[in-house]
Amino acid sequence: MFALLKKARHLPLLLRTLGVRGTLRYARERLLPVPPPPAGKLDVVGFYRFLQTPTVVPAPTVALAARTLNWVIPSFQLGSGGHLNIFRMVYFLEKLGHRQHLVIVGETSYRSGDDARQQIREHFVPIEASVGIGEGSLQPAEFTVATSWDTAYAVRRFAETRHRIYFIQDMEADFFPRSSSYAFAEATYRFGFVGITAGAWLAELMHDHYGMRTFGIGFSYDKERYRPLPRRDDLRRVFFYARHVTPRRGFELGLLALERVSRALPDVHFILAGWDSSVYEIPFPHLDAGVVSLDGLADLYSQCDVALVISLTNISLLPLEVMACGCPVVSNRGRNVEWLLTDRQTAMLTDATPEALAEGLIQVLEDDALRRRLVDNGLALARSTDWATEAKRVHEYLEIIRQEA
Repeated sequence: MFALLKKARHLPLLLRTLGVRGTLRYARERLLPVPPPPAGKLDVVGFYRFLQTPTVVPAPTVALAARTLNWVIPSFQLGSGGHLNIFRMVYFLEKLGHRQHLVIVGETSYRSGDDARQQIREHFVPIEASVGIGEGSLQPAEFTVATSWDTAYAVRRFAETRHRIYFIQDMEADFFPRSSSYAFAEATYRFGFVGITAGAWLAELMHDHYGMRTFGIGFSYDKERYRPLPRRDDLRRVFFYARHVTPRRGFELGLLALERVSRALPDVHFILAGWDSSVYEIPFPHLDAGVVSLDGLADLYSQCDVALVISLTNISLLPLEVMACGCPVVSNRGRNVEWLLTDRQTAMLTDATPEALAEGLIQVLEDDALRRRLVDNGLALARSTDWATEAKRVHEYLEIIRQEA
């Protein structure tokens, strides 16, 4: 079974970019047999020991200061969008009077909390919050926030807190096939936490299917970074968020759609970015931009006439960032997308098939009036959003929760 993965032409790239554990996770998500560890037997019980939680949720035994929060996070790498959203929220809540502490649980390469904090302040957001490593560094707090399914188990175990919050940015159980990992992730939605979700779709899903009390917030973007920049030529270009290591972004679906566009409109140029796609045979002329620096994204988006951004679970931040640069978006239909985007008004939405997505791209490229409307409405939607406003909503939700206790 390991031989199947070893035969993959892109194994060296995966190992170099994702490491051994990341490659194993990639293999699971791509429905390949999971290889054994490099040496010895796989210790399933030991690996999943972090799932253990008390039968009865513990009650606090010490006094808890008002407006104090623990944020329990998995380890992070530079460029992690989900972590950036968390750190942004911490930053703005600090300005609203909350005292906060971040704790990294699970495996991490950071030697200390101070080391991790320095990286957050330098490469993400200049937070004032302290940072610790491991569950033992959790501090008594009025609120303790889980930020991913695996951190929810640590939050459930922690006694010295009054309110357990679940900051949910996506339906993480759907990152896995129907499997043990799916079951472990889905179980956390029934832990009795209060959910603060990225968007109305997740709020409804968690409430309707799992009985969770939820509050939804919106998205925004970095307004200092993303803005329309001058076009340098009149070539027609399509941007594709091509991230094959993240299956929910529909890499294969997108490639099939782009191939149809290239046959229908041979003069169109294609730019793929989000990850290195050079290991794939791509049967049309294109630029594989790979992972583009944050400082280069606004210019890239501004040079394109339309962007294909597929979201098979919750919509990403990318559509707002792209639209803020004056580039219209084509995406797939679904409540997971339509809580933010409106078909033929702020974006072109189609069925999640190669044929429909290709037709949507062609319409935007060929219909100048449609494209202009999408550009104008997309810019207006993006500019109407604000991270500080969303943080204020979180602050108000926390006040509701604490006053009801």
